[in-house]
Amino acid sequence: MNVDRIVHSAAGTMILGSLALAHWHSPYWFWLTAFVGANLLQSGLTNWCLLSSILSRLGVSTQGACGLKG
Repeated sequence: MNVDRIVHSAAGTMILGSLALAHWHSPYWFWLTAFVGANLLQSGLTNWCLLSSILSRLGVSTQGACGLKG
């Protein structure tokens, strides 16, 4: 698994988890959904993501499925 797949999986898990918590526990969990969405928007605009930086420093591969550096 590479950095991009881990970041996308983490973001999707956070969004789905916060939606489930908002539905069954408290609507305040929608704030987590908004935070993750804002971070995805920021990452798309600036091409920088904190989780990607951390994973890269931990030695997780940055190569894509085609073997190209990304």
